Amino acid sequence: MRKIGIYLLAATLMVSGCRREKEKITGLVAEQAMVVTAREEASAIGLKMIQKGGNAFDAMAATELALAVAYPFAGTLGGGGFMVYRMADGETGALDYREKAPMAAHRDMYLDSLGNVIDGMSRTGATAAGVPGVVAGVFAAHEKFGSLPMSVIMDEVIALAKRGVVVTEKQEKRLENYREEIIEVSGDTVLFAQAFKAGDTIRYDALAKTLSVIKEQGKDGFYRGEIAEELASFVQKNGGFITEEDLAAYEAVWRDPVSFQYKNLKVISMPPPSSGGITLGQIMGMIEPYELSEMGHNEPESIQLIVEAERRAYADRNHYLGDPDFVTIPREELLNKNYLKDRMAGFSLERATPSEEIEEGKIMFAESMETTHYSIVDNQGNAVSVTTTLNGAYGSKLYHDDLGIFLNNEMDDFSSKPGVPNMFGLIGGEANSIAPGKRMLSSMTPTIVEKDDDLFMVVGSPGGSTIITTVLQVILNVYEYEMGMQEAVNQPRFHHQWLPDVVLFEPDSFEPETLRTLEKRGYHINEDRSPILGKVNAILALPDNRLEGGADPRGDDKAAGY
Repeated sequence: MRKIGIYLLAATLMVSGCRREKEKITGLVAEQAMVVTAREEASAIGLKMIQKGGNAFDAMAATELALAVAYPFAGTLGGGGFMVYRMADGETGALDYREKAPMAAHRDMYLDSLGNVIDGMSRTGATAAGVPGVVAGVFAAHEKFGSLPMSVIMDEVIALAKRGVVVTEKQEKRLENYREEIIEVSGDTVLFAQAFKAGDTIRYDALAKTLSVIKEQGKDGFYRGEIAEELASFVQKNGGFITEEDLAAYEAVWRDPVSFQYKNLKVISMPPPSSGGITLGQIMGMIEPYELSEMGHNEPESIQLIVEAERRAYADRNHYLGDPDFVTIPREELLNKNYLKDRMAGFSLERATPSEEIEEGKIMFAESMETTHYSIVDNQGNAVSVTTTLNGAYGSKLYHDDLGIFLNNEMDDFSSKPGVPNMFGLIGGEANSIAPGKRMLSSMTPTIVEKDDDLFMVVGSPGGSTIITTVLQVILNVYEYEMGMQEAVNQPRFHHQWLPDVVLFEPDSFEPETLRTLEKRGYHINEDRSPILGKVNAILALPDNRLEGGADPRGDDKAAGY
């Protein structure tokens, strides 16, 4: 009997071992280079640039422009973004091509005569649009680091626009969800007024013409001349504020990234006007003293710890952060270990800390769901992490049919009135109030992680105010819970942003007992109306120097590599 028991135990272990092996989740693994984006077409074009002898920055230019064709939901020439890079030799940097407020903008531009926020004015139509930065960002990155001729890159994107992109089932749903809003703002004759179905091919002839002008004239082809004149006239005709002078004055800005240690990781992320790097650094600094891995993945205690750190970091975010060209940001103080330890002084596993008890920390001396992120590692070891956006879905819903461009609604990322929430529920402060030429605060968090001085991860996500917490959880899934990249990306996620005092959970993804335990400890749970919390596109450098891509199954995201 004992032998039979041993055989049964061995058989059980073999079967369970096989089952675990079968269930192991691994993303695309490549030997040399990888591009992971929201659409297969954009990933393919980015990778093609590397295969043609280009580098990560050539791939960045091609990918950014290809997303304007293949992913108009969030990618367009009418938006802006951020890039964080790490060269093969370890040099790092950041590029800010965030949109800016027009020079006609002012602090109270979205308030009525009684001082109340005018509903929708900063979210829909021409009045919501900031000066776009995508074209400037692409040319700035390529001019500094690119190796292929820009004409080679542009030719590939123009060809994609002319042959068109096939509508997926998920894209069909997105288009149908916003079609009436687009018609209301842009009329029923524009391209996206049509009811496209999965399997249809959308050809972007107008955008191809715009791209052809930019190919011939460079950055000035967009910011000066006929396109700038037409774009400014169109915006003003629809009641907006962007002028030819605003466009001509726009420049992308090189910035020093935010870098901080988490155990033996070095995290390199985006500085203000992105709130991503500092807020991520604060959260990770607050949880670092605790044994997170021993608390278990997505168990009540680990969720509590992360939520309480998020609560405190977002309170600081909303008070202190804004455009560094306009406000003084206490960057070092906010990331100081002693300060972060003090911020967690009231933390207890016994109960939630109500957000009404949390204010910004006292230091001496306040986005977008429809963003998109892509990650690139080339065959030389250069890494690029880029998040780009229109802010809301299809931006302001204002589409220029002759140019093939959606305009952003990034002005909503300012504090229209300090203390009043924006479209993502974020409460803004004076630091993020509107001013002419100012860049609005963002949650975009393009991030690169080193481990023991070597490239470890390239990661980022869309998701508005949930971007920071999504990036955080993916990094922790890999590092603390020893997951592969695709497995880490696939995991269910949760989010807290100080106000409103609610923890968002992806529906039907967490154990009911876990949620009940958290409710008993005083947490307000929202699992019913929670949106998708991010769509991550990330790359993990494996110990054998190969690359694993993590393309989020929540969208049409795809990794390409060789």
